[in-house]
Amino acid sequence: MISKYDIILVGGGAAGFFTAINIAERNPKLKIAILERGKTVLEKVRISGGGRCNVTHAEFVPKELAKNYPRGEKELIGPFHQFCSGDTIEWFANHGVELKIEDDGRMFPTTDSSQTIIDCFLQAVQRLKIDVLTGQSVQSIFQGTDYWKVETNHETYSCQKLIMTTGSNPKVWEMLQNIGHNIVPPVPSLFTFNIKDARIKDLMGISAVATVKVKGTKLEASGPTLITHWGMSGPGILRLSAWGANLLAEKNYQFTIQVNWLNDATLEETVEILKELKAIHSKKIISKKSPFDFPNRLWESLVQAAGIGTFSTSSDSQDVKWADVSNKQLLALATQLTNGEFQVNGKSTFKEEFVTAGGIALKEINFKTMESKLLPNLYFAGEIVNIDAITGGFNFQNAWTSGFILASEISK
Repeated sequence: MISKYDIILVGGGAAGFFTAINIAERNPKLKIAILERGKTVLEKVRISGGGRCNVTHAEFVPKELAKNYPRGEKELIGPFHQFCSGDTIEWFANHGVELKIEDDGRMFPTTDSSQTIIDCFLQAVQRLKIDVLTGQSVQSIFQGTDYWKVETNHETYSCQKLIMTTGSNPKVWEMLQNIGHNIVPPVPSLFTFNIKDARIKDLMGISAVATVKVKGTKLEASGPTLITHWGMSGPGILRLSAWGANLLAEKNYQFTIQVNWLNDATLEETVEILKELKAIHSKKIISKKSPFDFPNRLWESLVQAAGIGTFSTSSDSQDVKWADVSNKQLLALATQLTNGEFQVNGKSTFKEEFVTAGGIALKEINFKTMESKLLPNLYFAGEIVNIDAITGGFNFQNAWTSGFILASEISK
């Protein structure tokens, strides 16, 4: 017995639901099903943004928005002209969900709860009579003359148009590879750096806006950098991990970073600033107060690292005054401030929000329709393709945009 539908979407996540809802709203006559292998749907939506769901980002210029995608920047400019973050805000408002902008540009529901987004989607699929079938693990897909056949662990389905919204699913990628698509091998994209270093050993929770470079490469990113009990995290590090996903995988996550705690100040400029501080504060204790815009404890640690008093050997060393610091020590301190080198040994997953670089090769997709260039009536939306973004609501925006374009095409 084969269950027949006009449209089947494989994957009950953000991209699957958004696409299905948009198709059904445009063409209510279509019989649509979402197949989800898990017992529940929208799990990634539930945990995203610390349970608040970072829906999108307040960047409203398509070309600027596209710059947040290490893979997919060029391909997304056209799609973003059709459905951008402003359209996302309007879409959710029309579906009863108001969004708010935070200081860093991230956008969340005003309720600060991902359940608001989940309820919005679940109510919409119920209203539009879209079948949501859970516990359906797809085993194979087959293209007939004018239909697609989908076999799951429970049942066989057929449809005219098949939409893949499974995210980073190696099993599905393998199936698509078997029917002719090229898969860019997946590597982790958003991750934090494992670092053991005396300078940051007891500074968990301290954050500073810094510029971080991977030594010997052109890789560089700026942003809040957070010291954790395992190393470094925060938006600056995550941005670097996204842009460097492939290169850092090649290095097996063993590399050196250079941290400029003053963000964009040069070594020479910093030496001059320190000399001025020495002249102004000559009688003050150097380690007592940070003269820069980052916490005192970090300043104290960097002063130590520059060889200006070592607190472990003598209590007197805490009393080193600015006047007592030599030019050589000022240079060492300026180096720690603007070009401190830290050895990275491995990575850690960023919370539960695991993002992968890799997926369907971009050249095999028509970005005006999101249809496969190789196999008619096969479509893709969301992270199943080789597109990923830095943290901040951009990965969801890709899901909304690709889903909207796909829906516009299919519902014609």
